[in-house]
Amino acid sequence: MNITDARVRLPQDRRTSASYSAPARQTEQYDRVLGLTDKMNGGTLSGLLKEMDAVGISRAVMHAESEGGEDADALNTALRSVLDEHPDRFLGVGCVDVTLSSPTAIAAQAARAQDLGLLGVSFQPAFFGLDIDDRRLYPLYSRAEEIGLVVAVHTGINYSRLHPIKHERAENLDQVACDFPDLRLIACHAGWPWVTEFAAVARRHPTVFLEYGAIAPKYVARPGTGWDVQFAMMANVLRDQVLYGSDWPMISPSRAVQEWRDSGLPDAALEALLSRNAERLFGLEGGGVGLPT
Repeated sequence: MNITDARVRLPQDRRTSASYSAPARQTEQYDRVLGLTDKMNGGTLSGLLKEMDAVGISRAVMHAESEGGEDADALNTALRSVLDEHPDRFLGVGCVDVTLSSPTAIAAQAARAQDLGLLGVSFQPAFFGLDIDDRRLYPLYSRAEEIGLVVAVHTGINYSRLHPIKHERAENLDQVACDFPDLRLIACHAGWPWVTEFAAVARRHPTVFLEYGAIAPKYVARPGTGWDVQFAMMANVLRDQVLYGSDWPMISPSRAVQEWRDSGLPDAALEALLSRNAERLFGLEGGGVGLPT
């Protein structure tokens, strides 16, 4: 099986700043729980390629996420350079700066990402005090739907002590999916603790994909951790709408892939999760980008 990692981060040694930085209250619990700052600062492009080779990951979708005030256009340009160096290994999802002066400017930045050959944009509304369905983001969603960009949105729990998690509730994503029915949306981190609600949103909308970056798969598969509904539905009705993503360097791809293999998912569901769904969503099957059939 050719594995496709649906989300790795632009390595720190290829970003616009020498070291990772974000507001202290935003990162302190991330550092305690995930070792965020150390992992980001230790992440290199050569190290990522070695990890991909070790576990048999043929392609990865690299995200230029902006969490600490880095200029989104500059990050997207840096991402483009990585894609040019390794066109057979990486696809790109850019980022937008939701603090720009106007909603129109945010939408224009997304269009510039497409001009660079990026397949989507990724952002974390809650880190900037915005609901997923905040009206400030609607021109972005409209432009992305019009020009065919995938939009990846941070959902569910976050460890920032500056920003309440209420911004990321499932009904906010459901509203966007209702208002933009042809917009392909990725719910990054798959929406815990609103696991049942996010499963319902994905079941309602074939345009919504659930991605499990930075989450240890062994906990998704363990009864009683709150993931039970989604894990059960991975094998059947949501099989074509789930994405393996490591969110490297947050979790090693080798660990994540092995834990998914040990999870007990049927072979067809495991293939969809680790390969087929990302290939279809990002146009690697040869027929262009698409939705579940």
